[in-house]
Amino acid sequence: MKHMSLAEITSACHGTYHGDSETAAKEVSSVAIDSRKIEKDSLFIAIKGARSDGHDFIPQTIENGALCALSEKDLGDVPYPYILVDSCKQALKDLAEHYRRSLNIKVVGITGSVGKTSTKEMVASVLSQKYRVLKTAGNFNNEIGLPLTVFNIREEHEIAVLEMGISDFGEMTRLAKVARPDICIFTNIGYSHLEQLKSRDGILKAKTEMLQYMNPKGSILFNGDDDKLNTFVPENGIQPVYFGLGENSTYRAGHVENKGLHGTTVEFITPEARFTAHISIPGSHMVNNALAGTAAGFMLGLTEEEIKSGIEALVPLDGRNHLIETGKFTVIDDCYNANPGSMKASLDVLAQADTRTVAVLGDMGELGDGWKEMHRQVGKHASERGIQMIICIGEMAGEIADGASTAAKAQAGQPAGVLHYDTKAAFFADMESILKPGDTILVKASHMMGFSEIVEKLQNL
Repeated sequence: MKHMSLAEITSACHGTYHGDSETAAKEVSSVAIDSRKIEKDSLFIAIKGARSDGHDFIPQTIENGALCALSEKDLGDVPYPYILVDSCKQALKDLAEHYRRSLNIKVVGITGSVGKTSTKEMVASVLSQKYRVLKTAGNFNNEIGLPLTVFNIREEHEIAVLEMGISDFGEMTRLAKVARPDICIFTNIGYSHLEQLKSRDGILKAKTEMLQYMNPKGSILFNGDDDKLNTFVPENGIQPVYFGLGENSTYRAGHVENKGLHGTTVEFITPEARFTAHISIPGSHMVNNALAGTAAGFMLGLTEEEIKSGIEALVPLDGRNHLIETGKFTVIDDCYNANPGSMKASLDVLAQADTRTVAVLGDMGELGDGWKEMHRQVGKHASERGIQMIICIGEMAGEIADGASTAAKAQAGQPAGVLHYDTKAAFFADMESILKPGDTILVKASHMMGFSEIVEKLQNL
């Protein structure tokens, strides 16, 4: 990270420095909250978690090379420097905000109910054709992960692409205060985190808190196909630019050639150019992601050739529509997370397979009072899309099974096979007798269900 002394850090996080003045002038090399990731001259921030308290590891981090610790506890007379603060979690954000303000870098902030990560990956792939890009790693998109991502920005980076995820009101305000985005991208307004946000209008209100701390001369990119976003008027006076399939979008798709599990070839229509590119990751949602990347690319000065190269360079991440050929099955590994919108989109991808189709679906979390009907609607969608074997695992997934069975009875022709298991272990006991060589198998559930274990088992059958 760029130069930050202990004295500057103390001021930025409103702390009290304990140590000698000579050390206070020294600069830290990095910031860490994990004692196992300490480097020479790191600043260790002692975060108190549900399972462990970072304060217990402070002596170890100093021994391993940390320059200083940031602590909520008065450590007394210790032989190393530390900074005493009221809240380490707040200090982490305050320090990241201070560091962000010191950086001469463009920031692209990405949020939405579905598709944040895949859009982040697409935008980063496009922009990296011209710039040195830092992007959010893994799921570092919350009030702990976002600041840590900001601290990873180095002098060589020219653009940061930051994923910003929330589950309640006020969180996006705190994230945006740190990120200060120049371009704000909104993928959609769906049905995630309804326990706290209650409705799509609540989700819209919470997500658009990002605009409060964006660059006043920056740009807003909205999905023009989303009914909530295409009617929203930002209070900051910045006119949104729309991307999507509809004619109202500035960046839109012309001819779309669906190649099933092998992706999509798309004609991209922009104010600057028309060009055709192939998206290797399957799913219609990837077209919108590529349109968002195209819009961001042109806004940041890329040529159509560079944007095309970036779209075509994108490869899937594990757990995110990752196509795995095991020799026995084709597995669509989309098990990182799930909500009703992403479940249906993944089922649409599965339906394009030219083999027997199998959906292994699990519980979706944080859906609020309407969780039963939302699970049932996923089951109904699976049946209507002609999925031939629907395997549901988990207590809530029983409603997926009921929805699929009810829909199958109402349909003419061959009804889908529907099975429900309370646990993964129960499914594993039957797995080899249910699945057939050549099957295309979708694996999807909320992260809490641990469905990566199912993907691993399938790869080893």
